[in-house]
Parts: sequence; structure tokens; C-alpha cells
Amino acid sequence: MPTVWIPKSMQTYTGGEETVEMEGRTVRRLIVALDETYPGLKDALMDGDRLKPGIAVAVNGQVSQLGHLQPLQEDNEVFFVPAIGGG
Repeated sequence: MPTVWIPKSMQTYTGGEETVEMEGRTVRRLIVALDETYPGLKDALMDGDRLKPGIAVAVNGQVSQLGHLQPLQEDNEVFFVPAIGGG
């Protein structure tokens, strides 16, 4: 089951949990499953059928060019990476 690293800014949805394990054959399916267990998390990550602007997904440390369409395997680590603002 993929391990999902939750950004600090979204840990309010997971009760403060930094990592969770969740089923999903794609990042999109993973997000749907996350939202079933942690309501509101999908809205924090997705804008309709796309990842929100400023949110990237990395699988096993590599930023995915496929975004929410990225296929997953059981032993993957998934990171949702919010953009960092500043100047």
C-alpha cells in the first residue's frame, strides 16, 4: 500500500498525521481514497479534475509529469508538494 506524506499545511485533515498508508493504483484514485478517510483533503489538493495550481506530486522522490494520472505501485512513497512563495 503506498505511503503518503501529507504536507504540514494539510495535516489538519489527517488529525496531525504526517504519513498515512492508502490504496490507489493512480494518484487520482489515491486522492479519492484519502478524501473518503480524511474529508476535505481532495478539495485541498484538486481543482475539479486537476491538481490545484501550486501543488506538485512526487513519487519516490521524483516529481511526476503525469500529475494525478501517475500510476502507483504498492511500495511507492507519494509526496504532495505545495509551492513555496516568497521573494
